[in-house]
Amino acid sequence: MPFREINSKMVEATVTPGQKMFSQRGAMLAYRGDVSFTPNITGGQGGLASMIGRRVANEATPLMTVEGNGTVMFGHGGHHIQVVQLTGDTLYVEADRLLAFDGTLHQGTMFMGSQGGVMGMVRGQVTGQGLFTTTLGGHGAVAVMAHGGVIELPITPGRPVHVDPQAYVAHHGDVRNKLSTALGWRDMVGRGSGEAFQLELSGSGAVYVQASEEKL
Repeated sequence: MPFREINSKMVEATVTPGQKMFSQRGAMLAYRGDVSFTPNITGGQGGLASMIGRRVANEATPLMTVEGNGTVMFGHGGHHIQVVQLTGDTLYVEADRLLAFDGTLHQGTMFMGSQGGVMGMVRGQVTGQGLFTTTLGGHGAVAVMAHGGVIELPITPGRPVHVDPQAYVAHHGDVRNKLSTALGWRDMVGRGSGEAFQLELSGSGAVYVQASEEKL
């Protein structure tokens, strides 16, 4: 189900009978119609294995199942919200950045080491994601939270995108990523985070970058 952006920090979703969506607990601001909110212990369509994976990753972000017939407004903590439309690909995002998403999407957990081996795990520590990250795959919409607003940067073959790991929010598509050392102007002028790294993303897809180096 699509999200309608009310402003940079609020979105509205239409809930229809027979369909469901999931949201972070405490994210509902207001609603119209006959809508119910119930705690979700399995974390979406990922089932028990997905739930266990997120608990191992310390990503047991509480979710609510949203069902019924009406409209719901979502927002949380005054964070900026970016709506991502998935058309059969997979979004890689930290669990606590998820505001709400379609129940049609399949949720899972990915070990960071599977994307770049040891350097993938190092990347997880540098970005603050830890050793695991959450995946959402299929067709549907996702509302993601970030600090200071988000820009979507397309990634095309032969034109990789380099991102400050602290500003990285999420990415989707057929994207490969690697972490490399990068002593550059940010470190020289004292704006670096103390870790001289940059994240290089290549392939075909998009990466979302926030206007802040602050973790949620």
